[in-house]
Amino acid sequence: MPVTEHASTCTLDCPDTCSLTVTVDDGRIVKVRGSDALGYTAGVICNKVAHHTAEFVHGARRLLHPLRRVGAKGEDGFARIGWDEALDEIYRRTQAVVERWGPQAVAPLNYAGPHGMLAGDSMSLRFFHRLGASQLFRRSMCGGVRGEAWAGTYGAVPGIGPEAAAAARLNVVWGNNATVTNLHLVRQLGIARRAGGRVVVVDPLRTKVAELADLHVQLQPGTDVLLGFALATELERLGAHDRGFIAEHVAGYDEYMAVARAWDAEAASGPCGVAAETIRVLAGWMAEADPLVMAPGNGLERGRNGGSGLRAAIALPALLGKLNATSGIVLGAGSSFPRTPARLTRPDLLPAGTRTINILDVGRHLERDDIAPPLRALFIYNHNPLVVHPDQNRMRRGLAREDVFAVGIEVTMTESMKYCDIVLPASSQFEYDDLYGAYGQHFLQRAEPVIAPLGESLPNTEIFRRLAARFGFDEACFKASDAELMDDALDLDSPRLRGIRPSALPPREPLRMATAEGRKLALFDTVMPATPSGKVELVSDLLAGRWGAAARVPGFRAAEERHPLVLISPASDKRVSSTLLGAGGAPGDAPALLMNPLDAERRGLHGTAEVRVWNELGEVFLPLEITDAVPPGVVSSEKGAWLATSRTGQTISALASADARADLSDGACYNDTRVEVAAA
Repeated sequence: MPVTEHASTCTLDCPDTCSLTVTVDDGRIVKVRGSDALGYTAGVICNKVAHHTAEFVHGARRLLHPLRRVGAKGEDGFARIGWDEALDEIYRRTQAVVERWGPQAVAPLNYAGPHGMLAGDSMSLRFFHRLGASQLFRRSMCGGVRGEAWAGTYGAVPGIGPEAAAAARLNVVWGNNATVTNLHLVRQLGIARRAGGRVVVVDPLRTKVAELADLHVQLQPGTDVLLGFALATELERLGAHDRGFIAEHVAGYDEYMAVARAWDAEAASGPCGVAAETIRVLAGWMAEADPLVMAPGNGLERGRNGGSGLRAAIALPALLGKLNATSGIVLGAGSSFPRTPARLTRPDLLPAGTRTINILDVGRHLERDDIAPPLRALFIYNHNPLVVHPDQNRMRRGLAREDVFAVGIEVTMTESMKYCDIVLPASSQFEYDDLYGAYGQHFLQRAEPVIAPLGESLPNTEIFRRLAARFGFDEACFKASDAELMDDALDLDSPRLRGIRPSALPPREPLRMATAEGRKLALFDTVMPATPSGKVELVSDLLAGRWGAAARVPGFRAAEERHPLVLISPASDKRVSSTLLGAGGAPGDAPALLMNPLDAERRGLHGTAEVRVWNELGEVFLPLEITDAVPPGVVSSEKGAWLATSRTGQTISALASADARADLSDGACYNDTRVEVAAA
């Protein structure tokens, strides 16, 4: 067969959602590179996708046939079975749970493996809604804190597109490890700097993008809200608050500033670990810069004060009145797409009163049976909970229960799949049609298969169609084709689609979400806040109603110092969470622990090759790297490594509490993990 090239789209959990060119030789993917179809990503992709996709799709871990567990949970004992046999057993054992405990004893356990609108959750949620299974609140794992902070301040509207960074006189990259997780933003930063613009990075870790910045504000984790308050106060002192804009477009200014003024540059300096003069310099740069673009990232939300930190950061452009066609905040991109989730997932099928479970609580519910009815059947898909969830050992104990029936749906054999009773082989993104929005840019893309499904693997949509049929769900919505699902995913009458049906969007022609006249979406230019007041809300009754009275105004909670060091867990340039394991999947691949020289000296660790990192939840052995890339009191190790990298069978997720929660969205606090370190 001839070598062919095909258009595709990256489905992994990344804001850029790159367009791809995939080379296929005799039914095998042999090369993946960037495509020029999406101008924003401009033919460039990350090394992890370029180098490791072929192994991910065709490698030894790939699941090709349905499997039944024949050994102990967590081990490698599986036997091949047929699809009919697998579906029959799933129906029989799930139905037994429903008959004894009721349908809410069944739950999905899924997250953000593929980001396609169909594979992510479409037919799957129709199935679970019709079954009456417990619902899962997933956004507390990641993204929910950021989403709530944005929605509470600006509403469900898009911020400015990331390409605006290229023309900014000042870019503020806050809690965003952009070189690793937001690669094409870095390209825009480079364009801006070559034109004389400045870049500021706010991050506890000296990331690669921080090394390129004009100023790195290396603050202590969890103190972003204090830095935001100090900047607001210093900008007020400089006379930089835009009083006209505030009077017309900002609600809650006086109440917000009354809280912020308690934390001027001198007061915030100590807790933040940042010199007051550095805060004043940054405020001065923000006051004079036009255009100004701010690009917050995920790191900012993953702690006790995550929501407050985000709200304090994104308040600053509003205080300055710098929200328009060229200045703004690169957030809220998901709201640029006119989604219609009720049509796509059919929540009308769900029985009234069905409970919702926080994804962070699943491990505890499995281990302790602390809800009624207890969880007795799980469907794990698009997710590797044993590696990703906080309190890894609790999750392991829960998944190991023999009285919990677990179905796994996955592309490759992960650690979590080894705890499942039936494993169903899912197709990779290159083997089915899907529709892609993005959470970091404003282009809609569609992808078609570039190879046939391998073995007996099936797309998620077809797997759940077959499950629905086996369970006797005969409503027409379970017979919808993938093309029909694409058209259910978005509002066909929205001017942002400009008359194009999603299912007919050419794969090589991304569609920018824009006004009917083709103008880019930007706050206070083509879109306005969608808060209850119609203004930027620095004080939010909406958030108070959702998350308690303390969420009305951003605030600061000091850390509980059970152990002297705080562990942060940035993303890796070798994998996307636990996917695409060019490194991090085998013994010897454990990511290093970064420690400041002062902390190493206090512990006598100079010259030590390996350290033990521990707290009351677990222990991990990691290579030690002594560096001032982290400030005193902070250690860092990359997330996503598989259990095989560790001689204890634990990774840093074992050290993170599943019970500690952020101030919004009950969010996970991975970057508030307290630990101690000693020589191994």
